[in-house]
Amino acid sequence: MRDNRGMEKVNAKRATRIRKGGIRKDWALLGAAFVSLVAAGAAMIMAEPPSRPEPAVKTAKVAMADSQPAAAVPVSTPASAPVDQDFVIKRILPISGPIKYGEWHWDDKDVAAGPIVVTVDLEARVISVFKGGYEIGAAAVLLGSNEKPTPLGVFPITQKKVHHVSNLYDAEMPYMQRLTDDGITLHASNVERGYASHGCIGMPKPFAAKLFAATKVGDRVFITRGKQVGIGDTITQS
Repeated sequence: MRDNRGMEKVNAKRATRIRKGGIRKDWALLGAAFVSLVAAGAAMIMAEPPSRPEPAVKTAKVAMADSQPAAAVPVSTPASAPVDQDFVIKRILPISGPIKYGEWHWDDKDVAAGPIVVTVDLEARVISVFKGGYEIGAAAVLLGSNEKPTPLGVFPITQKKVHHVSNLYDAEMPYMQRLTDDGITLHASNVERGYASHGCIGMPKPFAAKLFAATKVGDRVFITRGKQVGIGDTITQS
């Protein structure tokens, strides 16, 4: 019989040699791989990086920065017309409730000189008188009928006459102030419910006398229907 212990020694030495040989081969392979990596890295370092164009966005930004900005074009805005303060309402007479037929009010105390503007509201059937923007008079008025209505519009006073008789109707028209060539006037009248004029604006005689004294030829009368005005509004806006 062969000595088993000898065989075990031989086998142990053989296994050691195999392991050593394998280790040597592994180190050799690793060494070769390391050298290859070093060589490849050196090649990458020594090689020039590939050139590529600058991004288009950057180029656009540079071009915009180098170019001169376009000159601003001035935009002209139309100037608003100045407001004449003489025609801005600064006071309304403190009248409580609607004005009744035959009723009138007048208060020009401490009101400075200023242009006179007369307004007539066909819906309210009221005449108002403004001096420099201050309401100094108001009264209920007599207006035209459906067949001969009082016209709407802006009318300058063209004639004034204290004692006047209509050549159309053969009727007295005290304190007449003409508005149109076809007979529409401001004048004193008996203002009562149920009565109408031929288009004229009739008012109580005492009020008509005060209005006649306050106005002059050329002063304007604004006849509207249902237009509401208040403090801060411009009388002449129609």
